[in-house]
Amino acid sequence: MFGCAIAAERGFIMKMKVLFIGGTGTISMAIVRRLAADSAYEVFVLNRGNRKNDLPENVKSIIADINNEDDVKEKIKDMCFDAVCEFIGFTKEQVMRDVRLFSGKTKQYIYTSSASAYNKPAASYLITEGTALANPYWEYSRNKIECENYLMEEYRNNGFPVTIVRPSHTYDERKVPVGLHGNKGFWQVIKRMQEGKPVIIHGDGSSLWTLTFNEDFAVGYSALIGDPHAIGEAFQITSDETLTWDQIHKTIADALGVEFKPYHVSSDFLSMAGKKNGYDFEGALLGDKAVSVVFDNTKIKRLAPALKTNVPFSKGVRIALDYVLTHPEECQIPDPEFDEFCDKVIDSLEKAKGLC
Repeated sequence: MFGCAIAAERGFIMKMKVLFIGGTGTISMAIVRRLAADSAYEVFVLNRGNRKNDLPENVKSIIADINNEDDVKEKIKDMCFDAVCEFIGFTKEQVMRDVRLFSGKTKQYIYTSSASAYNKPAASYLITEGTALANPYWEYSRNKIECENYLMEEYRNNGFPVTIVRPSHTYDERKVPVGLHGNKGFWQVIKRMQEGKPVIIHGDGSSLWTLTFNEDFAVGYSALIGDPHAIGEAFQITSDETLTWDQIHKTIADALGVEFKPYHVSSDFLSMAGKKNGYDFEGALLGDKAVSVVFDNTKIKRLAPALKTNVPFSKGVRIALDYVLTHPEECQIPDPEFDEFCDKVIDSLEKAKGLC
């Protein structure tokens, strides 16, 4: 299957060559930095070079648009890899392209899927890799399932060396995780907290959720690279910490030093109201966040015994807020439309209470 010969000189151990497709996102950047700091790896990233300055100096860049298949094929024609790590493959057509590009050129292809692909709601709140994949609410998740199915068929029928990874809600220092936000991201929720406004929390705030800091995720992911036991297998990688949505938002408010003012709204109501106001909350809420999930990480810990929650949310949110509050141009994107939407929803429900 691996068509390129990689020879080592006598007495010399070859570095493991790892290519990241993307490599500068929330999840992938932490893995790139972790591997770049390890002398056992030679790290490459293939992307358009927009965040090249954020990468460690020893990371080698291949400047290309992965969707330009002919250009990529030419630029990697003399290259082979021990692992290719895909982070921006969202459709079957994109992973079919990857199979064409990397068949015979890599010993392992690690595909980043999503824990949102699991059935909502699942038969059990405890999620394992054997939990059924089905999500009628979110096209994004259905596309990920289609990608997984295609890649596993390639593994079974043609020996394509795939490993599938399913992250859940993973964040870094540039983002503060919240339950509901507008089209411009999380900042308006933080701003509402700072201004003493109530913050909408879907449901009654008691459903369970798992947040993973990207550096913790990188520990589990890195252990899969080059491990023959990972070929043909799927792994979920998450924190072991589980919080309710009320606890998540209260932790944010505590870190900001402001009063926690939750306003609970039915996920069904938010989905319907969102559609009338230009927001698609159905997938992200009904197909994901509205359902309690607790992840069993037994499988990944067999290959990554060092995986644990080094950065609990109470610490991670302070890391994120410190960055966000000191990088206003990058992170503080106003969203007055979403602010108005929140006020309208709360006002409507308060008026409805008067009918009771």
